[in-house]
Amino acid sequence: MNSRFSKIYTCFPGGKHKVLTMSYDGGREDDRKLIDIFNTYEIKGTFHLCGGIDWDERRIPLGDYNKVYQGHEIASHTYTRPNLTRIPIEQVILQVLDNRKVLEAIVKYPVQGFSYPYGAYNKAVKETLKTLGVRYSRITGNSESFELPNDFYEWKPTCHQEHNLLELGRQFTELHNHQYLSLFYIWGRSYELTNEHKWEQIEKFCELVGNKSDTWYATSIQIVMYIEAANQLQYGADLGFVYNPSAISVWVSIDRDIIEIPGGKQVNLS
Repeated sequence: MNSRFSKIYTCFPGGKHKVLTMSYDGGREDDRKLIDIFNTYEIKGTFHLCGGIDWDERRIPLGDYNKVYQGHEIASHTYTRPNLTRIPIEQVILQVLDNRKVLEAIVKYPVQGFSYPYGAYNKAVKETLKTLGVRYSRITGNSESFELPNDFYEWKPTCHQEHNLLELGRQFTELHNHQYLSLFYIWGRSYELTNEHKWEQIEKFCELVGNKSDTWYATSIQIVMYIEAANQLQYGADLGFVYNPSAISVWVSIDRDIIEIPGGKQVNLS
């Protein structure tokens, strides 16, 4: 193989070119039913939780988090869910760090994901998050796009769970162009599925897009960590080898041949 003039493309794990992730806020009891559906179709979700409003009986108790959200990502939605653009930066810091401390004491891993309460943010809030160990933050809205984000701190989803979901799902399953990496990112709140009587729709969607061999099912932080690792690959000047300085494997395709570059390893490409 002469890799100098070959097409070397970054892939998702296993050489896949599509990734799907689900992002939900609130921590309501309805999450239990939603996670059962996700698990049936091998879909991964990220759940943005508030550690300071455990008193609300509609919410899953903090002590149940490890069991309920096992296999999915627990991320932050601030401690008590204020509009971050309306409070002093000092309070922003407290809201983010106090929530991380509460959640991390339960899950025993770094809670680095975030979603802006009410979708409200500005430059000062965004820059502050970067200093507090937050590695991405989701905004609201519907991009109707399967492109990767340009800025993980303004990560706009493909769509809300009630916005053209099944049609976009069909479009996603029909993407077969390996020239692109495609991301389908859905957001919502599980209690809305109850209030709007949309459980049948979300299950139809999961059946449509789940258990597909060409799709990676990942949490938000897994996507961020993988893209960061892929961007750190170090190629030789003649493209004869590549070194992966990160701790996780990265996959590339060379003229459609799939190659794994393990973390901390150098791999010959020719």
